[in-house]
Amino acid sequence: MDYKELIVNYISVSLISFIFTVILSWKIIPILRAHKIGQSIRAEGPSWHKGKAGTPTMGGICFIMAMLVALAVMTVVYALIKKQNELIPLALTLVLALTNGLVGFVDDYNKLIKKQNEGLKWYQKLSLQIIVAVIYVVLLKVLGHIDTSLAIPFTDISFELGIFYYIFAVVLIVGMVNSVNLTDGIDGLAGTVTLVVAIFFAVVAFSMMNPSLLLISGALVGGIAGFLIFNIHPAKVFMGDTGSLFLGGCVTGAAFLINQPLIIVIVGGIYVIEALSDIIQVVSFKTRNKRVFKMAPIHHHFEKCGWSEGKIVTVFSVITALLSIAGWFAL
Repeated sequence: MDYKELIVNYISVSLISFIFTVILSWKIIPILRAHKIGQSIRAEGPSWHKGKAGTPTMGGICFIMAMLVALAVMTVVYALIKKQNELIPLALTLVLALTNGLVGFVDDYNKLIKKQNEGLKWYQKLSLQIIVAVIYVVLLKVLGHIDTSLAIPFTDISFELGIFYYIFAVVLIVGMVNSVNLTDGIDGLAGTVTLVVAIFFAVVAFSMMNPSLLLISGALVGGIAGFLIFNIHPAKVFMGDTGSLFLGGCVTGAAFLINQPLIIVIVGGIYVIEALSDIIQVVSFKTRNKRVFKMAPIHHHFEKCGWSEGKIVTVFSVITALLSIAGWFAL
C-alpha cells in the first residue's frame, strides 16, 4: 500500500472507533449506573475523591468493543484485496490486549458485581497476567515475529539474549501493563497519556509503512478520544481495570510490533514513574516505616500538594509528548 491508502485506512479506523465509542458510552453508562456498577473510593485517598463514589466504572468495555468493530471492518477491507496476512501481527497484539482486558474484567466483575471486596487476589491477578504474557510471546516466536536479540534505544547496538529474551519479554509485558493500570487514578489521566503514546506509534507506523501498527494505533486514538469525552474531569465514567489493562496490552504490544520493546519504557515513561513511585512508597514504608510521597502513585502526591486533576493530566501529557519525541530519535 502507498501513503495515500494508509492515510485513508488510518482515518477510517480512527473515525469508526471514535463514533462507536461515543455511541456505546452514551448507551452503556446509564446501564452501568442503573445496575449500581460504581467506583468505590479508598478511605486513605484524597478527601475530595469521595464525591466520585458511585461513578460508573468498567467503561473500558465501550472503547474495547468499538475498537473491535473498527478493526473487524478494516480486516474485511484487507481480506477483499487479498492482504489479510499483513494483519497477523495485529491479531497477536489484540490477543495480548484482549486477554489482559479479560483479566481486568474478571477483577472488576468480582469487585463490583459479586461484591468480593478487592476482587482478584494479587497473586491470582499476577499469575493470570504472566500466563497471558507467556502465551503472547510463544505465539510471536512460533509465527516468526520476534527473534531473541534486544535492540538498545539511541544506538545501533543489539544484544543476543537467547532464552533469556523470553523471560525479559514476559517481565516487561506484565510490568508495563500494570504500570498503565496504576496510571488510571484520576479523571482522564491514563486515557490522555495513552492517547499521546498512540499518536507516537501512529507516526512510527507511517514511517515504517506498518499496516498492523497503523490500524491498532488508529483504533486506539479514535477509541480513547471518544471515551475521554465522558472520562475527563469531572468523569461520568471510569474505564476500570477492564480498560486500563487492555490499554496496557495495546501499547506494550505495539512496541513488540516494531521489534523495539524497550521503546515503550521511554515513550511510556509516565507509566514507569507511576509504578516506581508505588514501589518506592511500599518499600520505604515496610523497611523504614516512612513514606517518601504524600500518597502513591505519584499523581496522588501532586494532588496532595494542591495540584488540580486538570493540571496533573496536562503536565503528564506534555511530558509524554516530550518523551515521544525522544522515543522517535531512539528508534
